[in-house]
This record gives sequence, structure tokens and C-alpha cells, in this order.
Amino acid sequence: MKVAMKWSSRLISFVLFVSLVFMVFIVISSKASGGEPELFGYQFKTVLSGSMEPEFQTGSIIAVKPGGDMTRFQEGDIVTFMENENKFITHRVIDVVQSGEHVMYETKGDNNNAPDSALVLSENIIAEYVGFTIPYAGYVGNFAQSKEGAALLLILPGLLLLIYSGFTIWQGISQLEKDNKTKSKLEEVTKVEEMKESV
Repeated sequence: MKVAMKWSSRLISFVLFVSLVFMVFIVISSKASGGEPELFGYQFKTVLSGSMEPEFQTGSIIAVKPGGDMTRFQEGDIVTFMENENKFITHRVIDVVQSGEHVMYETKGDNNNAPDSALVLSENIIAEYVGFTIPYAGYVGNFAQSKEGAALLLILPGLLLLIYSGFTIWQGISQLEKDNKTKSKLEEVTKVEEMKESV
């Protein structure tokens, strides 16, 4: 029983610590990049619409790999492209169109009835989807970009860790007191028996 309690305590501490580190990473990375976090050369984009369901859900975070030859994509690849200066879209390539020296892609959201209205120039593609998705974590990422969200996401896991540490210390002290009381009672019983024997 004590071993199980010990391991569950360690597990809870570990989960709280990892969540604190993860929240710190999301907040700092979001602030540093001015948008989505980046790690080991991969960018993490928030999915804002359901156009690619069921491949990934609204509110998910997806990993995309920027760089490389943007004319390499084939039918079936999922790419992130810039529709305008402030809007990025991640859709599937359904056709590759060669026009002189230029390569263009016809794209479509899996959940959309029709292809996107305009062809995408290869120069406007910024990354390729690598198949990694964290469902609904995008809501956390968006929240982390606000001042209140950043503060809360940094404070809350730390506060939980602090509360849990306090609870663990209180449990330890209670156990020590219980052990001391048991020890005192045993000592009293032993003294009484010794006194009886001496009489």
C-alpha cells in the first residue's frame, strides 16, 4: 500500500512538473515567435476551421516543416500556404499545374465541397504538414498569446505544484506524528511491564 502511494505521489508530481514546463514552453515560444511556437525546426500551427476534418479537428495544433523545394509536392500532400499577408491555410494538394517555369497547386480542404478558388503558387507555400497533431491544444496556444492567458498558464501549474507539495509535506508530518504517538504508547507499555516485573 505504501509503495503504491509513493509511486502515485511521484507520478502526480511528475505530471504537474511536465505540465508546468509545457506551459512555460508554449507561452515563451508563442511570445518569441510572435505567433505559433517552433521546436527543432518544426512550426506548430493552430487549426482555426474544420475544412480539413477528419484529418485534424478545429482547435488542434499541427506540426509543419518549413523550407525545402516548394515545387516538390504531389497530389495528396498537405501543405500550408499564405493566402494573404495575415492568413495561412493548410489544405491538401489535389492537382499539380505546370505553367512555364512556374509550378502551381490546386488545393482543397478534405471537408470542403469544392477546391479552393485560386491556384497556389509554389512561392506562396511555406511548409508541409508532417502528420503530427495534438487535438484541441490550439485553444491553449491561442489563450497563451493573450496577457491574461500567459499569466494564468504560467501561474496555474506552478500553483498546483506548490499546493500538492504542501499537501505531501502535511501528509509526511501527519505520518511522523502518528509514528511518534505509536512509539510513545509502546514505550509506556514497556515501562509499565518493566515496573510490574520489578515489583
